[in-house]
Amino acid sequence: MALPTFTMKQLMEAGVHFGHHTRRWNPLMTPYVYGVKDKIHIINLNKTAPLLHRALVALEAIAAAGGKILFVATKHQAKDIVKDAAERCGQFYVNNRWLGGMLTNWTTVSQSIRRLKKMESDIENAEKLGLTKKEVGVMTKEVEKLRDIFGGILEMHGTPQAMIVIDVPREINAVREAKILDIPTVAICDTNANPELVDYPVPGNDDAARATQLYCDLFVDAILSGIEKRLGGAAGKKVESDMADAAAEDFESDVKEKEARQKSKTSEARAERRGKLMEKAEKADK
Repeated sequence: MALPTFTMKQLMEAGVHFGHHTRRWNPLMTPYVYGVKDKIHIINLNKTAPLLHRALVALEAIAAAGGKILFVATKHQAKDIVKDAAERCGQFYVNNRWLGGMLTNWTTVSQSIRRLKKMESDIENAEKLGLTKKEVGVMTKEVEKLRDIFGGILEMHGTPQAMIVIDVPREINAVREAKILDIPTVAICDTNANPELVDYPVPGNDDAARATQLYCDLFVDAILSGIEKRLGGAAGKKVESDMADAAAEDFESDVKEKEARQKSKTSEARAERRGKLMEKAEKADK
């Protein structure tokens, strides 16, 4: 499985170029803005394309090195897309609420996860343990509450090696924690975001579900490509920023040529490849 590709047409059709209202903007996004239409900032896709490619190169390299990747998106229109994406590539997610210290205070978080797992075990063995219906009811409510927060990171076993964020201003606490721990962050930066807070900013619409789906499909394929390389023994080095920068420059120079040659992959073919790869990964882990 090769690094995923995309076309300008795909970006346009997904609405990646639509930014926020001109009232809501961060001046640091100026280099990535093409212009204004009907008081809406229009993002320059010629800037987005190489940066998106650079992010995909980084994710592939991190996955090839065996790194864990955390998807973060708590807004309504993105939470289900992000959950599905993380599960498709065997990674992790936070899609309901970012708990302060989720990365920087991992010791406390891991204690909460162990508590959650113990309560689930106790509920399952309630009869043997002699628990009353009332006790089981109280525990069940607590389990549901904890699962909303920690459900996507139960098996992460430590901080991730990379993080993917869909909306920087909304997930600012997650972004700051990742920065403190030097965790590389790939982030979709709409026109109200600060791109300097993340390692791999991707200028683009962070509200449209169709755009979010496109980003996540590409991220998933890049991660699966990295996993495939790792299983094949093809890669194991940590991502280097100069490697990603060089890849971005190469992509920018021939993006028009690639666009003419690229063909859309069918969802059925993607699903089949992903299924086979995940099955192979599971067997390898065993």
